[in-house]
Amino acid sequence: MMEFIMVPAIMAIVTLGVYKLFELFVCKKERLTIIEKMGDKFSPDMLERKMNFSSIGNFSFSALKIGCLLVGMGLGLLVGYLICTTTVVGYSNYSIEEWRYRETISLIYGACVLLFGGIGLITAFIVELKYNKK
Repeated sequence: MMEFIMVPAIMAIVTLGVYKLFELFVCKKERLTIIEKMGDKFSPDMLERKMNFSSIGNFSFSALKIGCLLVGMGLGLLVGYLICTTTVVGYSNYSIEEWRYRETISLIYGACVLLFGGIGLITAFIVELKYNKK
């Protein structure tokens, strides 16, 4: 019943993994370049200032974005289930054999997941804008 989400989910996981792998090597090269440029200028008192070599210089909202996206997708699945149980005859008995009903159910689930996932990302964007104004 949920076959429509497997291919995009696997592609997203693979793409994110490859991206993070490339980012890992790029950050390593950047850090090595910074260390080489410091060269003889390095002194022990520099360690007391706690130099920050990370690529993320300021606060990141990635956890908020992912959290809002997952909450939105979960809410979309729940709303899709509620819509299907109330509108599609025989959904709760799993006696749906007709192609038209299965396609309608897939459409309802997909639309709800995308709609509420998008609403979750918009919510994260609005929270980020309000936080940045402060």
